[in-house]
Amino acid sequence: MEKIPEKFLNNDGTLNTDALLKSYRELEKKIGTMVSVPATDADADARKKFNRAIGVPESASEYPTNQLFDDDALREKFFEIGLTSPQVEQIYQIAEEFLSPVLNDLFDMQNEASAITELKKFFGGTEKMNAALHAINSFGEKFLPRDAFDALCASPQGICSVYQMMQSMEPSVQTDDADAKNLSDAELRRMMRDPKYWRDMDPEYVRKIENGFKKLYS
Repeated sequence: MEKIPEKFLNNDGTLNTDALLKSYRELEKKIGTMVSVPATDADADARKKFNRAIGVPESASEYPTNQLFDDDALREKFFEIGLTSPQVEQIYQIAEEFLSPVLNDLFDMQNEASAITELKKFFGGTEKMNAALHAINSFGEKFLPRDAFDALCASPQGICSVYQMMQSMEPSVQTDDADAKNLSDAELRRMMRDPKYWRDMDPEYVRKIENGFKKLYS
């Protein structure tokens, strides 16, 4: 026979029924507030009662929002699996910590690809764009303050502006002997056979040839 705890006994060793009844009522009250984890086959009401007890909101719209991952369908999924608001906040924090740098890199790559496409269109192809960019860099180092040049070249529009500025400052083609004159088509094609053009891609030399053709055929 189990020994009766002393808290349920009177001083003379008899059963203290008042203490026993009080303890029983407290136990009933505690059991009434407890919520059991619903089984896999539990009905919707049992699941709803359990969700409310652990802090799941009444609807998906009550979840906290996030500027980067704000999506109604995502919040509905959170609600479907029974996440609490603090749990959703933690998910947002983890996602921002691990995904934000990746997303920033993707945005940068997209912007860079868009800028290259725009420059190729402006200059008329990859080779012409590369030659022009070399010439622009040399021009900027020679004539513009570094901070101003970097700021202008931060966008495709700025690069095009520097190129147009460069063109306006060199209206005629300069030959190697520094004599200003117009060159013929044959002379320009002869210059194109020079390694400075096809191998070294010398910016100044390339620009002389490009300007020469512009003067002949524009």
